[in-house]
Amino acid sequence: MKLSHILLALVVSSQVLFAQNRIDGTALDAHNETPDHPYTEVDKSAMPRSAAYNVRLSSYFTTQVNVDENGNNIVGDAGNEPSLAVDPTNPDRIVVGWRQFDDISSNFRQAGYGYSLDGGNSFTFPGVINPTVFRSDPVLDFDSEGNLYYNSLQGDFSCDVYKIEDGGVVWDGPYPANGGDKQWMRIDKTDGIGAGNNYSNWNESFTTCAPGDFTRSTDGSETFETCITVDGDPRWGTLAVNSNGDLYISGISGGDVVLIKSTTAKDPSAAVTWDFVSTPDMDGLLNTGPPINPQGLHGQMWVDVDMSNDNVYMLGSVTRNSVNDPLDVMFIKSTDGGVTFAEPVRINTDDFGNYNWFGTMSVAPNGRIDVIWLDTRDAPTGTVDSVLYYSYSEDEGETWTTNEPISEAFDPTIGYPQQNKMGDYFDMVSDDNYAHVAWTSTINGGQDVYYTQITPEILSADNFEAASLAAVVSPNPFTDETTITFINSNEENTTVEVFDILGKRVTTLLDASVTGQQSISWKGTNEGGTKLASGLYFVSINSGKRNATLKVILK
Repeated sequence: MKLSHILLALVVSSQVLFAQNRIDGTALDAHNETPDHPYTEVDKSAMPRSAAYNVRLSSYFTTQVNVDENGNNIVGDAGNEPSLAVDPTNPDRIVVGWRQFDDISSNFRQAGYGYSLDGGNSFTFPGVINPTVFRSDPVLDFDSEGNLYYNSLQGDFSCDVYKIEDGGVVWDGPYPANGGDKQWMRIDKTDGIGAGNNYSNWNESFTTCAPGDFTRSTDGSETFETCITVDGDPRWGTLAVNSNGDLYISGISGGDVVLIKSTTAKDPSAAVTWDFVSTPDMDGLLNTGPPINPQGLHGQMWVDVDMSNDNVYMLGSVTRNSVNDPLDVMFIKSTDGGVTFAEPVRINTDDFGNYNWFGTMSVAPNGRIDVIWLDTRDAPTGTVDSVLYYSYSEDEGETWTTNEPISEAFDPTIGYPQQNKMGDYFDMVSDDNYAHVAWTSTINGGQDVYYTQITPEILSADNFEAASLAAVVSPNPFTDETTITFINSNEENTTVEVFDILGKRVTTLLDASVTGQQSISWKGTNEGGTKLASGLYFVSINSGKRNATLKVILK
């Protein structure tokens, strides 16, 4: 089955909305993770099941991660804010952590995780790490020896680090790691004096050790040093380590994008000090709020390093300063260790006025820069239906490949677990062969966690769009009526058919030669007009050599 990709009207927002959403001091101190619902035991075995969402193409594949023991989707739970780790000693070993909501009627969340031992083709979800305990903001990483670390935020803003050693599946710990809200973690994978060091920073406004927003472990994450402050007070950012073991911390501070460097953090015998604070121009700032992800961030400030030449790259989905555009994925690079940066580059190539959010970046050992984001360029007017897009660069960010859609469209405003957001971030890890992505979508009718593996060279060579048809079904799920919308660039004989989960055709909605935009209604009935049973159905569109298959849920 081919995936669908949307090519419809733009979402245009007013200048007033842009101004209202710009970051200020109040927003910087918001979006903290606190328990607001008590733990309630849920009998997950009694919850409905549906088919997990899995797609296999030559250029990429997507696997649902938060599945039951039989590989099925659990209807009524939710997972978001995924973090990803790939074992450098065994790339077939992939682990994803996320905020697990056992029932969307409650906002109580726990430390969910799933692992794959077959390169992401299938995942096991053993359950949460610390059952009945509120945990949020998962961040995962491996060290160079294949030991796994999971940083988890508690409701009192303290963090713990769990770890798995020797390639097993049993967690050690937890090890208290100081901490605070919106923490991020990075393990030094170099072979220098800082090998294995664990670095973490967070939002200073929500911490167990104020004033303080940084800690370090030099003993395998079993003990962490006293919190210290980071020059520049960065928030909502990530960390990176260059080939010399030097540490970078990114984020925003007030009205600036900031990058902080330390050359002493790698030395276990030295105090951590900060070399400088850069304020590079990204032509915008990170943002929050409606209409997308109403109670969450629109993404983080990403920093990563090309280990072959120590170029420093930064990327984020920002509200632009120079143009009235709500969110663009902007990229900047430094060739002098983060002291100065080149002019910002816009990665998404759509028209202005769309939301390009949750921009996420990683750099492969061979220097390839991978970027993914959610994109509303093809959303029907008045919606924020989003598609996962991908682009990469093999020349240090000077040129970028065509923006490629790698998912079907979904409505990110459904499936909220009593918290109006899909989390605050996605995650990505790159190696020389693949881009590994952990992300959240509602393709299956609720918030679920997915792993996607992209083969960049095959994707760019496949001329992906030539074989796929831009299409969307909305609303989805639906009860009374839904509409299938697509565009035929040329007049083609086109069929639109609906199949049940067993592959039996239940009705034909169109069999005619059409051109231009088409909108076809379906009331959930069979060929004879009888209402069908609730469940999962497939809408198949075939037009000449182009086709699409969309999942639709009848409630």
